[in-house]
Amino acid sequence: MAAVVGKYGFALPEQKKEGDCKTPAGIYKIGTAFGTAARPRGLKMPYRPVTRRDYWVDDKTSPEYNTWVHYEGNPAKRWKSFERLAIPLYKYALVIRYNDDPIMPGKGSAIFMHIWRGPSSYTAGCVALARANLLAVLKWLDPDKSPVIIQGTEPFIFSLLKRRHGTQC
Repeated sequence: MAAVVGKYGFALPEQKKEGDCKTPAGIYKIGTAFGTAARPRGLKMPYRPVTRRDYWVDDKTSPEYNTWVHYEGNPAKRWKSFERLAIPLYKYALVIRYNDDPIMPGKGSAIFMHIWRGPSSYTAGCVALARANLLAVLKWLDPDKSPVIIQGTEPFIFSLLKRRHGTQC
């Protein structure tokens, strides 16, 4: 299925920086599904409903960098930079577990799979799909099978597969 990525394509993990509008290349675990809508029927993944007080912190000076925080106050007074999670593109979404073990400030945050604006759009570093395709992926994922996402350019992905399996691709 078609997808869109960061405005400036992919970045290798060692080159990824906060705010570079690049999608991190690599193999990443899939985290929690979330959204502003009710939990989709048939979803096996953990699902967290979003409220207007939910934020993802991308302030690299904050100890809460690259984490989801529910906060009742004014977020602009608490963080230099944050992302509101209660937006239409996150009607359905899931966390791509990039830069979370350990969290390295400034290496990129808030990497999700979410609804796209359209097939010729781009993201700030996430992966985005048509709503129907995203729902299909969300329902297909099974947390008991430890799902991952492999993302990057075709040569990069082939090099990963070759290193992991020692085969020609």
